[in-house]
Amino acid sequence: MNITMNIECSPEEARRLMGLPDMGPIHDLYLSKFRDAMTNGLSPEVIEQMVRTWSPMGEVGISAWHQLIDQMTGTSKG
Repeated sequence: MNITMNIECSPEEARRLMGLPDMGPIHDLYLSKFRDAMTNGLSPEVIEQMVRTWSPMGEVGISAWHQLIDQMTGTSKG
């Protein structure tokens, strides 16, 4: 026996129905910081810090990113 149920609701209503937290304020904060960084220019230090924050494996992940970027830009030493 199969039962199919269709529920029409907005994404906000679906989030509330499932009990998920409202990430809107956090999203707005990140967007404002990203806008500030883009307006003021991105320095290599800022980019490295962003990659460190996003990298799931710490220094191993950072070295993988460095290798990937080096290969893409043709600056690899190998």
